Amino acid sequence: MKYSKNYVVCLQFLGFRFSGWQKQKNAKTLHEMVDKSLSYALGNDAFKTLGVGRTDAKVSANSYYFQLFMNTELIEDSFLSVFNENLSPDFRALSMKQVDASFNILNAAKQKEYHYYFSFGDKNHPYAAPFLTNIIDDLDIETMQKGANLFKGEHFFDKYCTKPSAKTILKRTIDSCEIVENTILKANFFPEKSYVLKVKGKGFLRYQIRLIMATLFELGKGNLTLEFIEDSLKEDNDKKYLRNIAPASGLQLYNVELEI
Repeated sequence: MKYSKNYVVCLQFLGFRFSGWQKQKNAKTLHEMVDKSLSYALGNDAFKTLGVGRTDAKVSANSYYFQLFMNTELIEDSFLSVFNENLSPDFRALSMKQVDASFNILNAAKQKEYHYYFSFGDKNHPYAAPFLTNIIDDLDIETMQKGANLFKGEHFFDKYCTKPSAKTILKRTIDSCEIVENTILKANFFPEKSYVLKVKGKGFLRYQIRLIMATLFELGKGNLTLEFIEDSLKEDNDKKYLRNIAPASGLQLYNVELEI
């Protein structure tokens, strides 16, 4: 079915209660909840939605976009008001913009920025669980910062992807990768000090950020070396999959830059 109107909607969500964006049988997903809320807000099901990309279960987003196809003219303020009224507290719609018929959100991302929030040492307050991964072991943050910098640039990410297909492009470029003290996400039940891995790039492989984070955790514990990371990113790496993957709840899609 062809639709005469195209819109791009920006929203935020807390993904802790959901099984990712993509609709699935017998699972509560973000896409399903967005469509249900839209059907109530619009009073009909005469629309189609398409997300800018998939997210893993429990992953949150500070900035996420979806494309809305329909045949009705929408006014931004009134649409956002009624849409937010019908969204659950896990979601907030921020903006809406009309785009032309040639726009395709799947090809529109110029850059994505992911954050992975974590702390180490004493066990965190349980309320922090949806936002921060807690490592009980001591971590060498300075060495982890050096390790994070090694991921910047063009590398072969065979070891930092799960279940790639024959067509998956494993040679990718990461524009920036750094670990800094967390001054972005704060709450009175957070530990006194926490950290964030910030990664920017055009696109990422399945579980890539979480595999990078898990590797940096092992580096910080002293179980891996900087040389291991350097070798893992070479074209002639051993191609063996990494065993550890960081929990999903610390990961956040922080920002998406679109070409509109």
